[in-house]
Amino acid sequence: MPTLYLIDGYAQFFRAYHAIRTPMTSPVTKEPTNMTFGFVGMLLKLLRGQGNLGGKPDYVAVALDVSGDRGTFRSQLYPEYKATRPEPPDDLRVQVERCLSMLERIGVPVVGSEGFEADDVMATLVDRLRESHPDLTIRLVSKDKDLKQLLREAQSETAREREGGKPEGGVVEVFDVHTDSAYTARTLREETGLSPGQVVDMLALSGDTVDNVPGVEGVGEKTAAQLVREFGSLDALLARSAEVKGKRGENLREAAPLLPLSRQLVTLRTDAPVEFDLERARADRIHLERLTPILKELGFNRYQEEVKQLMGGASPEPAPRPAPVMIGGLFDAFAPPAQDHAGRVVEGDYRCVRTRAELDALAAALAAAPAVAFDTETTGLSPIDAKLCGLSFCVEAGRAWYVPVRSPEPSSHLDEAMVLAALRPILEDPGKPKHGHNLKFDMLALRSAGVRLAGLPTPGSCDSMVASYLIDSSRSSHSLDALSMALLGVGKRSITELIGSGREQVTFERVPVERATPYAAADADLSFRLCAAMLPQIRAMGLVDLMVKVELPLVGVLAELEWNGITVDPAELDRQRGRLLGRIEELRARIDRESRDRLARTFDPDSPRQLAAVLFNKPDDDVPGLGLAGGRKIKTGYSTDAEVLEKLAADPEIGTPIPALIIEYRQLTKLVSTYLVALKEAINPRTGRVHARFNQTVAATGRLSSSDPNLQNIPIRTDVGREIRKAFVAPPGRVLVSADYSQIELRLLAHLSRDPALVEAFHRGDDIHAAVAAQIHGVPLDKVTKEQRSGAKMVNFGIVYGVTPFGLARRLGVGNDKAAEIIDGYKKRFAGITTFLEECIAQARRFGYVETMLKRRRPITDIDSNNPSRRALAERVAINSVVQGSAADLIKIAMVDIQGRIDAARGQSDPLADVLMLLQIHDELVFEAPESSAERVRDVVVERMEAAMTLSVPLKADAHVARDWYEGK
Repeated sequence: MPTLYLIDGYAQFFRAYHAIRTPMTSPVTKEPTNMTFGFVGMLLKLLRGQGNLGGKPDYVAVALDVSGDRGTFRSQLYPEYKATRPEPPDDLRVQVERCLSMLERIGVPVVGSEGFEADDVMATLVDRLRESHPDLTIRLVSKDKDLKQLLREAQSETAREREGGKPEGGVVEVFDVHTDSAYTARTLREETGLSPGQVVDMLALSGDTVDNVPGVEGVGEKTAAQLVREFGSLDALLARSAEVKGKRGENLREAAPLLPLSRQLVTLRTDAPVEFDLERARADRIHLERLTPILKELGFNRYQEEVKQLMGGASPEPAPRPAPVMIGGLFDAFAPPAQDHAGRVVEGDYRCVRTRAELDALAAALAAAPAVAFDTETTGLSPIDAKLCGLSFCVEAGRAWYVPVRSPEPSSHLDEAMVLAALRPILEDPGKPKHGHNLKFDMLALRSAGVRLAGLPTPGSCDSMVASYLIDSSRSSHSLDALSMALLGVGKRSITELIGSGREQVTFERVPVERATPYAAADADLSFRLCAAMLPQIRAMGLVDLMVKVELPLVGVLAELEWNGITVDPAELDRQRGRLLGRIEELRARIDRESRDRLARTFDPDSPRQLAAVLFNKPDDDVPGLGLAGGRKIKTGYSTDAEVLEKLAADPEIGTPIPALIIEYRQLTKLVSTYLVALKEAINPRTGRVHARFNQTVAATGRLSSSDPNLQNIPIRTDVGREIRKAFVAPPGRVLVSADYSQIELRLLAHLSRDPALVEAFHRGDDIHAAVAAQIHGVPLDKVTKEQRSGAKMVNFGIVYGVTPFGLARRLGVGNDKAAEIIDGYKKRFAGITTFLEECIAQARRFGYVETMLKRRRPITDIDSNNPSRRALAERVAINSVVQGSAADLIKIAMVDIQGRIDAARGQSDPLADVLMLLQIHDELVFEAPESSAERVRDVVVERMEAAMTLSVPLKADAHVARDWYEGK
């Protein structure tokens, strides 16, 4: 199996710095080199692949903190977080920059994101890669204890085939390159008796004095693990804290109010907005020949021979373009490293507007210009809550203005109301094309200041972030910095140069205008230049309609969704949390009783190892068990994953309810920790609403995603999970209108394939799964059995994901031969679909990309790979991208159309006049409307969704009106 070594950058920098304290300097540059020497040695050892684990890495990347200790979301949640950490010494800083420059030069990707720590970046990549590359082993090169929550064991082939053939992911280990040892999920169980999912509770209880994470006094990791084992979870422990006696109990109850915060601080986020292409992290694409002159310059003669040996064994195949450094602003993301201009800071005629006369002159220049590029500077990263610090404008390359409205000196900036009054006619002019980068943020920042930006969907307007996404959705970064370096050969100063980092960090309003002006003006200038560079390419690729009619209007629609938010009832979240904690305690008591009755002992239901012993050990073993049949061996013993437990629970002969009880127990504990607590913390105290972010330029298929929080992950597959939607409510006098497309991917598959049997079934309004079953088995529609319909349904939903006979067999509970017979029957009866799937793969091979119905492109790497598993994955991606990408196009068209009608209805006697669009979740839209007009709103929404595209089959949308999101489904 291929292996990715994901290096925790700063962890290795500090480790090398403190390991080699003997002063070292370069004989050429005289710079300090002790840390650089240690880091290079670590990297070369990793690339050699020598040691107990053996084997060279297939992929290598580095995760990095880019915001400093005081610039992350955690420091915003808890100002004391890492507040006592000393600033890194100066000789370390310069060596960090040297190492990053070296990594960029040789083509090792460096990934980071403002506001997130390296651990969050690693967690995000683990989450994504386990889904997209299930056979990939990920080794996290670090000794950070927080990473233990990411540990994962090998998934069986059965598990990989669950849920429509979607894989669940491979092994994740924490790796110490210096000792060549891996810390695994098994190691964790053996040392602590905990599963990776329980690590956050252990860490919350023990706290962290280095990072200033509050914990329970006198409770270290060992005691914390013991408490989590005994009570199962932090929530259960707090609910039963009276059972903890003595001083430990007193300390626990005293610390209880802060423990939910502690858990939030130690929980790694998996939604960091980073882009990462695994292919560009291939170890055989590292340019080791570029390392040789660097080693000579630094005086690292002992490493020269190692590099020669590595080069001798490495593939000479060059990368089509250098690996990206995805941290937005430190280095070039795409430009060839050999270019001399890498790192050159953009310069221009940048002026600060400080007087009324200068403001009037600027307004006149903007009014006369054919298009205006602009950018906003604010006091924070949440545009809904932040205050405006200034605006920058550009109408020709190299010339820009900055208009400050907040600064340290009142005499240095203009009155905000006066500035907005003068510039409002330009900003709100729908006929004036606007240019910018990530204009959704600027829209929201201006709206908070009372200005409604217009002119974005006008022909000639451009958001350079969106344009970059349309040109190449697989780009590693669409940031302003990365694109400027790639397309213009210049960069800009880092924001940390202005506002600092760590304890010294300030907000932008504290930056003197003399320093703020060149930074802010450069943003507008670079946006103008990027749009000028990319618009011709948009035209050449035939993407003008997609950009102007869909993606640019969608920027405003998404800004509307984020501004509106959705009301969430904290009391309902608390009620559900209390109810579930009560049920969790009942389950634990029931599990204890069943175990005691059958085995005369109890066990920890959170421990897979103990559960496996209970289920599969023989009654006469040293640790007696029930001796159940049907266990599946894995390298650490017997698996107790959901598939195993569900199979046991469905067996009427096993004679114990323990598997069914454990299934429910696991579901409920995850709901409490992952959703009910996190949603309450996401409620904006000023609005009482959750304002999630909707991301337009992340998913390569064109689908939207959400974050902070990720509302697309709200559970819907179980009744108790769906109940979380009860907390999403409408204010008094208003209701929610939720509408979603029915079987949209199947309808698009019918349209794209033009398969006559499938098209005709949709036109007749047949039960599509029964109709497909009738075709497969050659029986009348009214003679289709329940089992036949289930099989057809599985194939219908799995066909675009490449469902296999093995996967279908496991999901249906039939033999592989029977499953293969069903799939073969499907392909014979629906030959048009088979032809379409083959055409998708052929297009990817011919052009290197596939297209959706609206000509959105997605590059397909590995389509001609010699590796069968990579090639098969690329083929599945090609098929899925056409169907799923077209579904994304469809709902975007519907969103733009409906929001346009809502905007036009304002102030009119129209049912849409007082409607708010709140959420987009996959194929579903959620609105808020007055109760009196909700039924008419529902009808309009359905009518517009069904008219969004004209297909060869009818589109169908279902809509419901209710006071909460749960009742609306």
